[in-house]
Amino acid sequence: MSQIRQLNKAVRSTLALWLLTALIYPLFMLICGQIVLPFQANGSLITNNQGTVIGSALIGQPFNSDRYFWSRPSTVDYSTSPEVATTGTSGASNLAPSNPELIERIQKEITRLQKANIQPTADLVYTSGSGLDLHISINAAQVQVQRVASVRSINPTQIQSLITKNTDNRFLGIFGEPGVNVLKLNLALDALPPNR
Repeated sequence: MSQIRQLNKAVRSTLALWLLTALIYPLFMLICGQIVLPFQANGSLITNNQGTVIGSALIGQPFNSDRYFWSRPSTVDYSTSPEVATTGTSGASNLAPSNPELIERIQKEITRLQKANIQPTADLVYTSGSGLDLHISINAAQVQVQRVASVRSINPTQIQSLITKNTDNRFLGIFGEPGVNVLKLNLALDALPPNR
C-alpha cells in the first residue's frame, strides 16, 4: 500500500509543479510583460507611417543603397534569406583569422568601402558575434556622412544632428560603447523633408 501512496504522491507533485511552472508562471509573466512593458514584450517593433512593421529596434538589417547608412556585415545576412529565417540563426562564422575564406570576405568589404570613398572602420569590415548587431560606432557613422549627404543633397550638419539623436549611450552609463542605431537613423533620414 505504501508504494501506491508514494506513486500517487509523486504523480500529484509532478502535476502540481507542471501546472505551476508550465502554465501559471508563464501566463503571469506574459500578462506582466504586456501591462508593464508592452513595446519590449512584443519585440520592440518599429512601424512606418502606414502602421506596417518594418523592423525591430533590437535586430540589425542590411542596408546597401548609397542613400542610407550601411550596417555591419553579417554572417547570417540578418536572417533575411529564407533558409536562415526559418531557423532563426544567430552567430558568428567561427572562422580562424588565418582562414582564406575570412580573409577574402574582409578584403571584399574593404574594397567595397574604398570604392564608395569610405574609410574602412572595424565595425564596417568585421561581423559581430551575433551577426544581428543593430549598431555601428559613431566613427563608422561619421565616415559615411559625406556619401549620404551628397546622394541625398542634404547639408551634412543635418545628418550630424540625426546621428546624435539616434545614438544609444552606454548601458547604465558604464557598460559598452555608444552606438548609432542604423535602422532608426535611416528612418530619420527618410523622414527629412525633401530639399527644394
